[in-house]
Amino acid sequence: MPSVSADSIDESPSGSRPSYDVPPVSRAFSLLRYISAGNRCRNMSKAASALGINRTTLLRLLHTLEREGMIECDEEGGGYILSYGLLELTSSMLSSRDVVRLARPLLSRLAAETGLSAHLGVLLGTDVIVLVRETPDVQLVSSIREGSRLPAHATVMGRIILANLPRDEVRRILSDSDLAAITARTPVTFEQLGRQLDADGAEGLAWSAGNYEAGIGSAAAAILNHSNRPMAAISLSGHQSAFEAESGRRHQIADRIRETANRLSSLLGAQI
Repeated sequence: MPSVSADSIDESPSGSRPSYDVPPVSRAFSLLRYISAGNRCRNMSKAASALGINRTTLLRLLHTLEREGMIECDEEGGGYILSYGLLELTSSMLSSRDVVRLARPLLSRLAAETGLSAHLGVLLGTDVIVLVRETPDVQLVSSIREGSRLPAHATVMGRIILANLPRDEVRRILSDSDLAAITARTPVTFEQLGRQLDADGAEGLAWSAGNYEAGIGSAAAAILNHSNRPMAAISLSGHQSAFEAESGRRHQIADRIRETANRLSSLLGAQI
């Protein structure tokens, strides 16, 4: 195995930590995210400019990703769309995660018993990624899907995970975030968010009544690991009226989501 020369390792701006980044790989991921956001790369010059690369590099990346089955030509609209190769990788990842494997049947039962949509999400940077979505046999009202990326500070799953972390860690996680307002109820300063997290932590649940989506309510509880650290969160969502403070269903929702969260946390080794 060839050795890595110290001269081949880029130093960080501070000179204290070597960087092992591979720029072509970073560009490929940037392109995948660009296409996943709905950009078809029909106009090569525009896409190259948006990605900060030249047209030749863009063409090579597109060719490589298409050959590897990560993207495919959009026969109807032209340009490129994500391909099923990505879904295959995602499915393999999800099937290997204990939390997903254990959560899915519990959330399926929770959705069926409450008539509400159930979700599992994990914190990734400043966002929550939805890994599991189970829905009841009723008309769907929420736009959240598996794979959705949601701002942690503005959503119940993100809030309850953050509420179970040390406050200095929360500040580090969100230090580069602008805490954008999704609705008028979104906390947009660390002081506002801190008060919200205090309330969420005290109750052990995070609640929303139209805080993220108009007309949609939700509630979330943290999932703890063997170290009793939050590793994920589960939520229920449905019509806003069921989650209002005066709703007769609020206690039932709280009891069922706590019960499911405690069950899943116990299966993952938490001391409940």
